[in-house]
Amino acid sequence: MGTTPTKGPAADGGARLLARLAVLAVVASLVVLVITLGDGGLLVVGVGLLGLVLCAAGIWWFVAHRGAVRLLGALLAVAAPVGVIVLFAHDGLWVTALVLCLCWAAALACARTALRRSAPERAQKAAPAARPKRPVLIMNPKSGGGKVERFGLVGRAEELGARVILLDPSAPADVAALAREAVGDGADLLGVAGGDGTQALVAEVAAAHDLPFLVVSAGTRNHFAMDLGLDRDDPARCLDALTDGEELRIDLGDVDGRPFVNTVSFGVYADIVQRPEYRDDKAGTILAVMPDLLLGEGVRRLDARIDGTPLTAQQAVLVSNNPYVSPDEFSGSGRRPSLHDGELGVLGIRVEDAAQAADLAVRGSQSTGLTVLTAHRVEVTSDADEISVAVDGEALRMPTPVVCVLRPGALRVLVPRDRPGVPVPVPPVRWRRILDLAFGRRERSGAAER
Repeated sequence: MGTTPTKGPAADGGARLLARLAVLAVVASLVVLVITLGDGGLLVVGVGLLGLVLCAAGIWWFVAHRGAVRLLGALLAVAAPVGVIVLFAHDGLWVTALVLCLCWAAALACARTALRRSAPERAQKAAPAARPKRPVLIMNPKSGGGKVERFGLVGRAEELGARVILLDPSAPADVAALAREAVGDGADLLGVAGGDGTQALVAEVAAAHDLPFLVVSAGTRNHFAMDLGLDRDDPARCLDALTDGEELRIDLGDVDGRPFVNTVSFGVYADIVQRPEYRDDKAGTILAVMPDLLLGEGVRRLDARIDGTPLTAQQAVLVSNNPYVSPDEFSGSGRRPSLHDGELGVLGIRVEDAAQAADLAVRGSQSTGLTVLTAHRVEVTSDADEISVAVDGEALRMPTPVVCVLRPGALRVLVPRDRPGVPVPVPPVRWRRILDLAFGRRERSGAAER
């Protein structure tokens, strides 16, 4: 950790070979199509796209409607892919379909690996960290279904010299106030074993006093811990940072004065999490209220200004502390490759009928229904005086306009040296870059830039 490997000639040669293999795999898929023109090659592509379109339309009808239309949507969403498979098997097209899929899978795998090997590593450098003398950890025993007790986090932390503040589930506490009190008592590190919303509140106190912050992955989903590369299966390993740690400087989000470490959601999702029944029945609540939120009378839309770019009539806007991997890059697994780039990620969604849902399924981030941007400032407005906002999953109401910004490098995070999940940067696949790398134009363009 903390070093940036240099890329030597061997690495460049390997990247060039992989880029050529990626191009070769694409050419192979085109050759297969040409060879099988008379035997249904184009039919494979056409039927596959039709199945995707029908499946997307079915999902839209299932989510946005009730009654008979919802039932029809569910049947279509299941029948479309099944029908494609049956047709391929019946007409003997499954071999062609399988070869095309394998060619494209090989092309994408080789292209991503080539770009990763040729590009400079973006992994953040970690700084050496001294062992804290008076660490204080706030632990929520209910978080993550009782992970604090299940993994013996209190005892383990105290063995390592930390003072533990154990929250009382029956008496809601102001965790930020507890953190400030700990700082007043001389704490030289603050940490949290709990959900991302709690993490953010204590992180703000740590940032305000320029103290290191420790993340213990004892929440339910632990998105913040995942993007820091921490072990989400064994939260006790996060405590190793107290004795063998290193420090990262990362960005901290701010939404109208409230901190966030992951995301701020506006619109449909934010409205759903406001419902008291959502915590106990997530799927049932979503299905019950989505038709009203998407197509119901009086449904509200959001406008936003992304730096200088207007975004109008959105059903949902998602603002993240640093961008997530592009929606087109399925290998990203919904994570952020970096937490220190100083930019907000922005995702705007506007899908109002089955045709737009199908367009989104086929074209991804190029669809008119999806807007993917980065920004330094996002202002969200509505015709209502206040709107629902979900801050790291916590349901809130905020007066409009709501402003999101970043505080670059505001947070010092203490992490273990041994982190099993450090994300490997996955460059987006751009075929022009692959061609440049494969056929030697990369070096010339680099020399021109220098």
